[in-house]
Amino acid sequence: MAKKSYVLDTNVYLTDAHCFKKFGRNDIILPIKVLEEIDKHKKRQDGVGANARHAIRLLDELRARGNLHKGVRIGKGLGIIRAVSSDTSLLPPTMERRDADNIIIAAALGEQKAVPPRKVVIVSLDINLRVRCDAIGLECQDYNENQVIKGKAAFYSGFTKHLVDDETIDQFYSGEEIFIEQERGEFFPNQFIMLVSSSNEKKTALASFLNHNKPLRRVGEHRLAAWNVQPRNKEQTFALNLLMDPNIQVVSLVGQAGCGKTLLAVAAGLNQTIDLSGKFNPRYKKLLISRPIQPMGKDLGYLPGTMEDKMSPWIAPIKDNLQFLMNDDKEAMALYFSKGIIDIEAITYIRGRSISNAFIIIDEAQNLTAHELKTIITRVGENTKIVLTGDIEQIDNIYLDSRSNGLTHAFERLKPYELSGHIQLIKGERSKVATLAAKVL
Repeated sequence: MAKKSYVLDTNVYLTDAHCFKKFGRNDIILPIKVLEEIDKHKKRQDGVGANARHAIRLLDELRARGNLHKGVRIGKGLGIIRAVSSDTSLLPPTMERRDADNIIIAAALGEQKAVPPRKVVIVSLDINLRVRCDAIGLECQDYNENQVIKGKAAFYSGFTKHLVDDETIDQFYSGEEIFIEQERGEFFPNQFIMLVSSSNEKKTALASFLNHNKPLRRVGEHRLAAWNVQPRNKEQTFALNLLMDPNIQVVSLVGQAGCGKTLLAVAAGLNQTIDLSGKFNPRYKKLLISRPIQPMGKDLGYLPGTMEDKMSPWIAPIKDNLQFLMNDDKEAMALYFSKGIIDIEAITYIRGRSISNAFIIIDEAQNLTAHELKTIITRVGENTKIVLTGDIEQIDNIYLDSRSNGLTHAFERLKPYELSGHIQLIKGERSKVATLAAKVL
C-alpha cells in the first residue's frame, strides 16, 4: 500500500493526544497553525485542556530526539512527523486567508504540491472542514480512533429479545431455574431479556441475565412510594432495578428528553439516602449531583457567589426534579442541602477527590469526553454508586459525537462487567406535548 501523508486538524489532538501515533507507517504533517491552536487550549481545566497539555509534552519529547522542521520518526514501525508552515496563496481566491481551518487546508495543499505522487489526507472531526476540503478536491476523513462504536454497529441498549420454547416461560414463572447456554448468543451481565415463546409471540416473560452459570432473575417491581414514583413502562422498570441494586455500582441511563432518566435517578438516590419513615438506615450518606458545563473549566470563576450559586443555572433541571419529588416543599429541600445530604458539585473540581458512601448522579454525561468521565468514575470510593444519564443524540460539546463521547465509552466498555448496568429508555413520559415534540419536531 502506497505511503500517505496525513494532516491532523487541531480538534483531533484535543480529542486524542496520541492521535499522531495511530496512522502506522504513514507520515504526519503538523501545520504550525495547529500548534498555535493547541496552545490556546492548554490552560483549560477539562479534558480538552488535558489533551492539549499532553499533546504538547509528547511533541516536545519528539523534538528532543530530532528536529520537527526536518522530520522526526514517531516510533518503531511508525512514520515521520514534520512541522510545516502554510502558504495561503495556494487557497482558492474566495477562501478567507486568516481563517484557522483554511490555514490548515493551505498546509495540506502545500504538501500536495511539494510531493505530487503521494496522497495527502486531512483528518478532522469538523464536518464543515471536511465539506470544504471535498469542495476544493482535497481528500479528507473523520477521525475514527476515538469512536468506541465502529462503522454501522448498533449501540448497546441493555435489552434484547430471546426466543425460547413455550414451556420454558411456564417454568420461569413457576420459579424453576432457567439458564441461557453460551452458544445461544452474546449476553452481558445485568442485561434485560424478554423471553418470547416460539409458538406464541404474545407469551413473554421479563428476566435479567447475570452470567451463563447463574439462572435468569425475575425483574423486580420497584415503587418508590415515599417519593410518589413508579415505572410507567418496561424500560423504566429495568432502570429502577439497576438503580436500586447495591451490587451494580455504575449505572448508565440513555434516552431522549422526557423519558424519565433523570427523574428516576434522582428519586432512586433520594430513596436510598433519605429515610422519611424512620424505619431503616439509608444505604448512602449523601446524594451528590453534577453535570458538565459548556463551556467548562475556568468559566465557573466568572460567575458570582458560592459554588451553589455558580452551578445554579446549570443544575436547574435537577432542582426541578427534586422540587417535583418533594411536592414543592422548598423548606425541606433547603434543609437537605444545608445538612449536606444533597450536594451539588462542579465536575471541574471532582478530580483528586475520593467520594465514599454516596449516590452520585452525573447528568448530561454525553457532553463529557472519555478522559473526563474516566476521571470522574475513578473518584468513586467504597459504598458509592454512580449514575450516568444523558442523550447521546443531543451533544453540545463540539469535539464529540454520538460514537466518541464519554457516556458511550462508559456503557460500551463496561458492559462485560457485573458491577455495571445500562438501559436505553425509549418512550417519553414527561407529557403528551413533550413526547410529540421529541417525535415530530
